[in-house]
Amino acid sequence: MTVKPMINGTGQQPYVGLRAFRSEDHDRFFGRTTESHEIAALWRANKLTLLYGASGVGKTSLLQAGVIPLLDTGSVDRLPVGRVTTGVVSAAAVPVHNPYVFALLSSWAPDRPPNELVDVPILEFLRAHGERLDRYGDPVPILVAIDQAEELFGDLPYRPKAVAMFVSELAEALRDNRGTHLLLSLREDRLPSMLPYERILAGRSHVRSRLLPFGQAAALEAIRRPLEGTGRGFEPGVAEDLVTDLRTIKVMKAFGEGASITVDSVDPVQVQVVCSALWDSLPKNALVITSAHVRRHANIDRFLASFCSRTLTAVAREHDVPVARIRSWLQQMFITELGTRGTAYEGLDQTAGMPNAVVRSLEDRHLLKAEHRAGTRWYELQHDRLIEPIQQAHPVELLETAELELADGGIALADRHAQQAIRACGLEDLQVRAGAERLLGHVARHRDQLDDALNRYRTAASLFEVLQDSSAVGQLLAEAGRLSIVRGRYSEAVRDLRAAAERVSSDLSIQYALAQALWHTGQPRAAVAVLTGVLEINEEMTAALRSRGEILADLNMADDALRDLYRVRGEQLPGTLAARAVAHALTGRLEAADQEAADAIANAADSGPVLLRAARVRWMRGEYALATDLAANALTAVGASLPPHLREDAERLLEASSGTDLHPLR
Repeated sequence: MTVKPMINGTGQQPYVGLRAFRSEDHDRFFGRTTESHEIAALWRANKLTLLYGASGVGKTSLLQAGVIPLLDTGSVDRLPVGRVTTGVVSAAAVPVHNPYVFALLSSWAPDRPPNELVDVPILEFLRAHGERLDRYGDPVPILVAIDQAEELFGDLPYRPKAVAMFVSELAEALRDNRGTHLLLSLREDRLPSMLPYERILAGRSHVRSRLLPFGQAAALEAIRRPLEGTGRGFEPGVAEDLVTDLRTIKVMKAFGEGASITVDSVDPVQVQVVCSALWDSLPKNALVITSAHVRRHANIDRFLASFCSRTLTAVAREHDVPVARIRSWLQQMFITELGTRGTAYEGLDQTAGMPNAVVRSLEDRHLLKAEHRAGTRWYELQHDRLIEPIQQAHPVELLETAELELADGGIALADRHAQQAIRACGLEDLQVRAGAERLLGHVARHRDQLDDALNRYRTAASLFEVLQDSSAVGQLLAEAGRLSIVRGRYSEAVRDLRAAAERVSSDLSIQYALAQALWHTGQPRAAVAVLTGVLEINEEMTAALRSRGEILADLNMADDALRDLYRVRGEQLPGTLAARAVAHALTGRLEAADQEAADAIANAADSGPVLLRAARVRWMRGEYALATDLAANALTAVGASLPPHLREDAERLLEASSGTDLHPLR
């Protein structure tokens, strides 16, 4: 038996989860002993055996892991389990006389090239297969099976002629060899479509067997016995409590009163969903599964909610339909006002407004089941136990919905869904909580609630730090740092941006923001060093060139400043014009400096850095009174305030105006 090893080291995962059991899973397939022996006996005794049941009740698992392992290969000749899906034809890209015949023979002989099976009748295939004799020289029966036989009637559009031809060929092959026995496994809702073909295929030698959900004893066996040999086991009474919980359904009575109802059956799919999730969530050293473990880890509603959410997300992505729309449709169509299961019938193209392709996918993934009533296909939820999970969106889904709303500009809806995601989170949902806090930070920023945005970003960063997601931490700290610059909290910005740069060193925009923060805290030379590092990686980054040139001009490094500022001449920003004016004045080109300083002031008369740079130009032209006025205005400017080192320059210029120092900014 091949089973995926568990990382916790306490044994192997004994439950298969949502997938069907395979033949190699026979040793952990429990709860179906009686049914397995019954179907094996019926298959050998009858020309045709119809195994039918609701979608998800476990027909494929019963056939593969229950019935087939019971067959003695010495006394029967069994072909691989067949399928009739017509998708095989498209995959093979060969012309065939009947798609169902070709698909069936391809599954019975999976190793043969497709061209060898084109136009081969079923009768000819079985004759070529030959007859096998037992040790007494008698021919052994040939057992053939077609799983998911509902695929005969599942094509859109339905092909009745191709189906009739297929059944005719199959019946001919069965008549030709009396020792060939056919088993058809199909969904209960498709049984009426198959009934007209029973006598055609097998005359009077046919039997039907309906597979029902687990009873209480079978469910208990399916829960407990897979643990044998794993090193783990249930404490007495704990498995029984799980069965009781799976049989308990919460409903709403009249006037909004809640009530619990205990039913007789348990859906095998739910057993696998709950038990596999319980196993995965147990602590590494837990060898005895106690009631405390179940209370802490076996939140069945939560497991089922996660199953529903994963299913809805997968179907939504497959069909490009918003997951919120699918959930809302399920709630409206399949849950009544009293909290019971509702029904909806399938139309030509849609089921109650939802494309049939989406509905079929939900059925295939065991969220919905279908049955025929009066010639019409009706859908309902797979089980009453899914009513509450459908009504409550999973935190992951709520977060995804919030992200979609934010991308579409729905700020209020994004806020609401993100808040719901946080409220729905458990202690283990750090990833969702972190993502929701980040999104709420974006929402607060859109609303210009910058302090709230800062707090959200830092909270999200601390959560992602626990999750060891350095990239997310870096990006969030960078967002916090940029907001701190806007809020004038430059020391906080430097702290956050330095931490961000350490985690996301490849993001040059973070390095650039750090340089801005350093400049604002009065560390211009440190800012130049950071910008130089950025330009060594990307020498064409205009913002970095412009900023470094402006800072170099303030540091009286005129030639270096002009080298950068000439490369961004196309950007006539006031701060850049004023810095270039200073550099021109320092190199003696006073007329050019005068013009660019005037242009800068005209476009930014309330910018401290622009006014101070213009004051320096006027001072170097000998216009001391005008320079003094500009410096005084620079100190009180509110449009863009002066960083500490430039404020000191402005104050020295004012002091020099009353003295004899004509070079106050050397």
